[in-house]
This record gives sequence, C-alpha cells and structure tokens, in this order.
Amino acid sequence: MSDFEIFLVCPPGLEQVLCEDAAEKGFADPQAVPGGVTVQGGWREVWRANLELRGAARVLARIGSFMAFHLAQLDKRSRKFPWGEVLRKDVPVKVQVSCKASKIYHAKAATQRIETALRESHGIPVSADAEMVVKVRIHDNQVVISMDTSGAALHQRGHKEAVGKAPMRENLVALFLRQCGYDGKEPVVDPMCGSGTFVIEAAEIAAGLLPGRSRGFAFEQLANFEPEVWEHMRTSAPSSTLNGRFFGSDRDAGAVRMATANAARAGVEVAFACHGAAEVRPPVGPPGLVIVNPPYGARIGNKKLLYPLYGTLGQTLLTHFKGWRVGVVTSEPPLAKATGLPWKPMGAPVAHGGMKVCLWQTPALR
Repeated sequence: MSDFEIFLVCPPGLEQVLCEDAAEKGFADPQAVPGGVTVQGGWREVWRANLELRGAARVLARIGSFMAFHLAQLDKRSRKFPWGEVLRKDVPVKVQVSCKASKIYHAKAATQRIETALRESHGIPVSADAEMVVKVRIHDNQVVISMDTSGAALHQRGHKEAVGKAPMRENLVALFLRQCGYDGKEPVVDPMCGSGTFVIEAAEIAAGLLPGRSRGFAFEQLANFEPEVWEHMRTSAPSSTLNGRFFGSDRDAGAVRMATANAARAGVEVAFACHGAAEVRPPVGPPGLVIVNPPYGARIGNKKLLYPLYGTLGQTLLTHFKGWRVGVVTSEPPLAKATGLPWKPMGAPVAHGGMKVCLWQTPALR
C-alpha cells in the first residue's frame, strides 16, 4: 500500500500544538483539523507516530474509501475492499460506524453490512469484545475506513501504575508542557504534583525517552506488521543526557509515595518532597518552569475554600521564583486570577475529565 492519510487524535483545542510536534518529528505534511492532525505516510510512519508522539491520544490509519449511496452498495463495495492486506483471519475485529449527512443514515444497519462482508467474503472474525477496531465514517456518502492502530489510548504509557484522585492524562500534560515552551533543557517544579505526571513527563522529554517504549499496540496484530523492523525502531532511538532537573512536592504523603514509584518505573530521576505549596522554593541554579494542576473545586472539595490556596501559591511564586515562568491548569478563571500572577491572555479551553480547563501562563516573573 502506498502512502495514505494518518489521523492523529488529540484533545480539541490543542490541535495546533500537536501539529507543531508532528512537524518537529519529521512527519509529512501535518495539517491541524478539528479533533487532531493529519499527516501523510505509510505503515512505518503509523508505528513511529504511536511510538514517538507524546501529544496524540491515538493514531488512525485511513486505509481506504469509496462512495456508497445505499446499503446494498455498501455491502457490495465492502465485500470487494482489500481487507486481507491489513487484517488477519485469526484476529477478531470490532466495527464502529458513524453516519452524517449521507443517504445511509442508519449506523447499526451499516455496521451489520460491513461485519457480514468481513466474515463471509474475507473470513475475518467479528466480535463486539475485540481489541482491534475498524472505524468507518460515512459522511456525504463517502465511506472512509480507518484502523485504530493504537489499541489502548496513548496516554497509557505502560509504566505508571499509581494515580491520584484527578489525574491528568500524559498526552495532555505533554501538550501543555510544549505550550509553555518547555524543550527539555530547563528545570521543572510542580508544587502540587499528585502522582507526578508533569515532572515525570518533563524528565522523559529531557532524557529523550520515547513515550511508547514500554507498551504494546494494536498494529502489532495486523497482517502487514514487521516485528524485526519494529523492534529496531523501538530500541534504537537516541537518548540525550538529562539536562534539566525535576522537582515535585505535595502535602499528601501518599501522593509523594505514588509519584516516587511512578518515576522509578519510568526510569527517570525526580526529587519529590512532602510539604504544602507555601513551602516550595526554587532549586539552586538557573530559572525554569513551574507548572501545576491545582484542585478546581469542581469534583474535589469546595471551590470557596480554594481561593486562599491559589492566593498563597501565587504569593509564594512571586516572592521566591523570580525569573521563572509559571503555567497553571484550572477550569476556574476566578481561581487563576486569585493568584495575583501576571497572566498572559488565556489559552483555548480544553476538555479534561468532563469539564473544560485552560492553561494560564506567565512571562518570566519579575
């Protein structure tokens, strides 16, 4: 199969940030579109995207398309589609169909037609519980067929077992770090670190560790998978020296224990301490980035009780962290403003855990 479109899924609002990451990693013709980024490439680019892109939630390979104006036509063209080039007869698949602005408007009926074509014409088993997912989008009578090549969502790096009450997904953390201008060469401090996601992700970036190094992917079960090529790709990535230094603290001793264990599994060095945000102080050396995901009060605790916490955090940073940039993720603009920090214009809202959050950023504090 020659080059095709690869769709990199990401949280809406951060498409341009992922587009920059894809361009930096050398993917061809990255274009930000609603809900993600398209790039052009073959199967090895699909594997590389899963392995290397920190901000993607999953990677869809758009393996073909055809027009269909009614179910009989969908049935006939599904039977002729070259499924065997990609799918194996010993690996069951699940079919997911969405219909929009098309003469075929019944997704369930369309799903049944495609499932029957897979079973009867190609001998490919179909199961509602299958991990291998074929995604079919019928829009304006065009049937676009994609393979979900990731399997489990890509924020599941494979080395983080312990999480706190309201964890932020690693791919979202990576995109926020990129938005803050973090490039792996400066120290990073998180004074409310929870399970350590921000500082661990920052340390991995600095060390040149690939986000997908510790896990498996759905594409390993496809007919065109080349294990030797993949193993070389996975193990031959260059790693750089750890230039920055990474510090996380939390008033919850259980969170500090979790974060310490997570960092050890990830293979990175992060210094963790147990104390409140008011006690945080900058490490010796050049300034860098303070990034924090404080409680919002939406799910955990009472919002009114958080104003003093945000105020104390802001005062501590203004007093002790001169020269440092600050990034704060919150769903509540009044709480961000309660810090008294000199915010830049607010970024685009991003979906996180059923709510909209924004990244608030400062220039270097003076």
